Amino acid sequence: MDGIRFTAGSRAKSDCSVAYAKGVVPISVVLRSSVASLFGKAIEATVLRVAAEFGVEGGGFEIDDDGALDGTVAARAEAALRMAGFTRKSAAATAAPARAASPRDRLRRARLYLPGDQPHLAINADLFGADCLIFDLEDAVVAERKFETRILVRRSLEESLMFGGCEVVVRINPLSGSCGREDLEEIVPARPHAVILPKCGSAGDVEEADSLITLLEKKAGIPPGSIGLMPLVETAAGVLAAREIALASPRNLSLCFGQEDFSRDIRSVASPGGGADAATGAMPGIESLLARQMIVLAARAAGIDPLDTVYADIGDKEGLLRSCVEARALGFSGKGVLHPLQIPFVMKAFRPTAEEAAVAERTVAAFDAAAAEGRGAIAVDGRMVDAPVAEKARALLRDFRGEV
Repeated sequence: MDGIRFTAGSRAKSDCSVAYAKGVVPISVVLRSSVASLFGKAIEATVLRVAAEFGVEGGGFEIDDDGALDGTVAARAEAALRMAGFTRKSAAATAAPARAASPRDRLRRARLYLPGDQPHLAINADLFGADCLIFDLEDAVVAERKFETRILVRRSLEESLMFGGCEVVVRINPLSGSCGREDLEEIVPARPHAVILPKCGSAGDVEEADSLITLLEKKAGIPPGSIGLMPLVETAAGVLAAREIALASPRNLSLCFGQEDFSRDIRSVASPGGGADAATGAMPGIESLLARQMIVLAARAAGIDPLDTVYADIGDKEGLLRSCVEARALGFSGKGVLHPLQIPFVMKAFRPTAEEAAVAERTVAAFDAAAAEGRGAIAVDGRMVDAPVAEKARALLRDFRGEV
């Protein structure tokens, strides 16, 4: 293949490297793949389809494949062509799925982060049991790969048969840099359920994202308000502005907390994952306790979910469970996870137990019977029950039954 090569992707598991060089008509395709005998013609057809979308009739493609799915092949071919200076002339054959807007009260107990540049992690990700799948364009992706990764994520979102009933979310880069706006321009037309807004420090950050998404929804013909926002608070300024951030947009579905960046921002020495520190006596998470409480208060006051940070030590299952129990006690609705093995621990901690459900059922039944008789407060199991207590019991039962 002669000329300058423009290359996207890599020969990694379930991925491919696609190189393109401008040249004479007709297009040539050289494929190296262990599955070429079975899927070679399909891979070539995908590349040629993408070339047609960009009005490309000449040049050469070289593809090194390791089992990439059709959407991944298409994304890598598109990235290579856009690097070469081509722009799309016609829309893709498959339109983005018409995902219904996510309700605010949807269960978000476990949200699994997926590095956006590793397509093999997205395959069957919905089978792990997380309520929410987050495609990460920010911290998990190095700067030189952000361009091709946002294209890959957009193509993945256009695969309507993937992700089952999970809420599909994209964490973009901060809008303070150029990448954040480019992320929105790329992924909004693919209609994710929501966008995570990192490093959110003020209500103005949310308002800016809301305005941009509104313009992009209109441009893409998407019903206004379809895409939700999940501001991610990771700084001291963000914590102090938590209430204003939570109330800044009707798109807000939740308010998330980011422990690692917050600890760096306040220059704290992170406490250990389990037990008190032998030298200082500090308990785990003490450096962020006030911040987490403020996130919960702000979110609950705004009527949206407070979602706790990830637990970074993937191998520490006991520490994770303790962190989850603490988060639920503080009022969080869920927690982020970095690995599928963490999901069962998070789900266990945030799902009401059968014993809790039994108490809630007795509480609701007794309160409803008393209300029918004109009484507003009663005692159940020796505990006073009024309308707020009964409503809390009803919410617990909805959670226990998986109702949203």
